Amino acid sequence: MGAAAASTAQSGQASWYASGHRTASGERFNPDGLTAAHRSLPFGSRVRVTNTANGRSIVVRINDRGPFSGGRIIDLSRGSARAIGMGGVTRVALERID
Repeated sequence: MGAAAASTAQSGQASWYASGHRTASGERFNPDGLTAAHRSLPFGSRVRVTNTANGRSIVVRINDRGPFSGGRIIDLSRGSARAIGMGGVTRVALERID
């Protein structure tokens, strides 16, 4: 899988976060927003995140960098995590949709 393909579809562990003042993009952090942090996708990218345990999905906008914990591919805002029924670290599938 090439670098472009790797950035458009991934699967792995996700976590969530609810605190912070500013995101890496400069926005004010909204814990209840439908946003997420990803290491390399451009700010503003839209990504469908699917909880592989229950099939629930949500479209989030990348506005921050992370996750910084090993083995995780995305950090969701609390609102995004709730929308897909996440509790703690959860296995997800990502698909960039823009």
